[in-house]
Amino acid sequence: MAGTGGSGGPIGAGALAGAARSKVAPSVDFDHSCSDSVEYLTLNFGPFETVHRWRRLPPCDEFVGARRSKHTVVAYKDAIYVFGGDNGKTMLNDLLRFDVKDCSWCRAFTTGTPPAPRYHHSAVVYGSSMFVFGGYTGDIYSNSNLKNKNDLFEYKFATGQWTEWKIEGRLPVARSAHGATVYSDKLWIFAGYDGNARLNDMWTIGLQDRELMCWEEVAQSGEIPPSCCNFPVAVCRDKMFVFSGQSGAKITNNLFQFEFKDKTWTRIPTEHLLRGSPPPPQRRYGHTMVAFDRHLYVFGGAADNTLPNELHCYDVDFQTWEVVQPSSDSEVGGAEVPERAAASEEATALASEERGGFKKSRDVFGLDFGTTTAKQPSTPASELPSGRLFHAAAVISDAMYIFGGTVDNNIRSGEMYRFQFSCYPKCTLHEDYGRLWESRQFCDVEFVLGEKEECVQGHVAIVTARSRWLRRKIVQARERLAQKLEEEAAPASREAPAVAVGGARPPMLHVAIREAEARPFEVLMQFLYTDKIKYPRKGHVEDVLLIMDVYKLALSFQLCRLEQLCRQYIEASVDLQNVLVVCESAARLQLSQLKEHCLNFVVKESHFNQVIMMKEFERLSSPLIVEIVRRKQQPPPRAPSDQPVDIGTSLIQDMKAYLEGAGAEFCDITLLLDGHPRPAHKAILAARSSYFEAMFRSFMPEDGQVNISIGEMVPSRQAFESMLRYIYYGEVNMPPEDSLHPFP
Repeated sequence: MAGTGGSGGPIGAGALAGAARSKVAPSVDFDHSCSDSVEYLTLNFGPFETVHRWRRLPPCDEFVGARRSKHTVVAYKDAIYVFGGDNGKTMLNDLLRFDVKDCSWCRAFTTGTPPAPRYHHSAVVYGSSMFVFGGYTGDIYSNSNLKNKNDLFEYKFATGQWTEWKIEGRLPVARSAHGATVYSDKLWIFAGYDGNARLNDMWTIGLQDRELMCWEEVAQSGEIPPSCCNFPVAVCRDKMFVFSGQSGAKITNNLFQFEFKDKTWTRIPTEHLLRGSPPPPQRRYGHTMVAFDRHLYVFGGAADNTLPNELHCYDVDFQTWEVVQPSSDSEVGGAEVPERAAASEEATALASEERGGFKKSRDVFGLDFGTTTAKQPSTPASELPSGRLFHAAAVISDAMYIFGGTVDNNIRSGEMYRFQFSCYPKCTLHEDYGRLWESRQFCDVEFVLGEKEECVQGHVAIVTARSRWLRRKIVQARERLAQKLEEEAAPASREAPAVAVGGARPPMLHVAIREAEARPFEVLMQFLYTDKIKYPRKGHVEDVLLIMDVYKLALSFQLCRLEQLCRQYIEASVDLQNVLVVCESAARLQLSQLKEHCLNFVVKESHFNQVIMMKEFERLSSPLIVEIVRRKQQPPPRAPSDQPVDIGTSLIQDMKAYLEGAGAEFCDITLLLDGHPRPAHKAILAARSSYFEAMFRSFMPEDGQVNISIGEMVPSRQAFESMLRYIYYGEVNMPPEDSLHPFP
């Protein structure tokens, strides 16, 4: 895109960067009233918002609606609708409307008979209507006429009409504190509290035609969540997710997903998470969870007698949690101090439950536009919301809105907060390196493994970046190859081509590793490229033994991160059917920690009698049988488990260090920027850029040099370094002016 501005100068990165610093977002418009020979370009701008920024919006005035908790909010077009809840004295059934563009509150227009005052109900949007189901009704001040409901009401946004659906046939048991969502033209209801016990049943009803529809109970299968209440649900990637909540005597921090097509539940496994990396969030209840893009965002709730205010994020694709760090301009300020409620939380069975909590994550890829924040001078500094429970949340466009809730000392809140999501596409760093490993393109090293001398090919750049042990092996092999070439070459050409940057392609490097077999070594290589391993069938003996061999290699090669992955998989896979085989193998391989885990598993009161009656027990070696018997008779003292665990470095950390100098001696290509050389690594460039992949696949520059330019324009050195940081380790934090260069 080129043109001339009013000053006659070209509009390039500097001009656009200046616009960005003015805190505006451009739209393009051409002015054709000027000379035919010159195309004038006009840039129209609108406001930016910093990603991950919290903003405190105008609270709801008391003359519009009461401060509240245990209410619902839904999003429709550019407005948030708040229904029901309680103000500490009475239950409510008013409907409030918050316009997100004007940041203004009003009472929504209604006609007809609304639902009775209630709280812990559910509300969803389908088409141009809001549907309210169930909840708890009665007089909380006098503690009379309290009961759960199973009625269904529709509110039409266009007309303001409330209508109750009268449904024949079987109905769900009356309930409150349940979960509800809309999927495939149906309302789905799950679990809740019926006044006596928690539930985990599921019901659905079609919303297209109220004259034809009826309630149907869903036949669930799989790992169905325990009976629970006060939990949120969210739909993402055509699955429904349930996180934590009150489930009887124990509150868990489990995350479950429900497949709508086959009506099957699955508990999201956490065994693959490294110790020291973000764990699942604390157990909690009374929190919110919303879906945006591929992420689930969880906020607030009661977590072990605390009210945390971290925002947690779950990446559905990567199955990882993280805590979202708010932007620097989400300053903590004085929160709204609402009037103290005259009455405390309702004296129901729900209020006496144990409390729980949780954690968030998000791997983001994109550009940081933090310097283009649109700040409103007339408003105070943005604030983080304080911890709270029984609030409600909804998503409009690319932002989450949180309203109300109960804060410290049973105080009801009338605050509204906005959180700006980031709309970055998913970072494909791990997938790109994984495809490089699977394709075996541009391999320059071949590992000769074990007594059978099986061969596995790889890439020097990736392997030397991730493993010091293998790096030493490769350096030694290169030195031997250089010496061999010197002996064979004429005296005038004694320089080893394998060490030089650029020039003719060096021969394949061969590295012998006698202590490794091909299959476990391939699993190890997969980890080097992707930071994870594809777990085989959990609990299957052959697969557990394979991961034990990988674990042995990880110990030998000093790959702490892989050690932890293998241990977590093996310990989670040990069961009554395989424990003796795993224990014997751990003893043979001298894997003391795994052997200790197996021995402790065997001597458990609930396991011991079953294990010693197995035929496999009779075939154990005598020393191992003696050790099991002694362990049962006299268990060893428990060692302290709070010792710090070395989890090693990640793929991102290793590739960052490699770009910053650790990989200098392994460079095999030179990038030229305006005549200035920048050594790099061919395999990494090809893995992350289709431009370089096509170039290296079709031809290799004879001098090993590639000129970097965009048409006739040469990007700045800062922009070029930003590109390399993204290619090597996925960093996307760069100035806006750098982001305007369309790199290959």
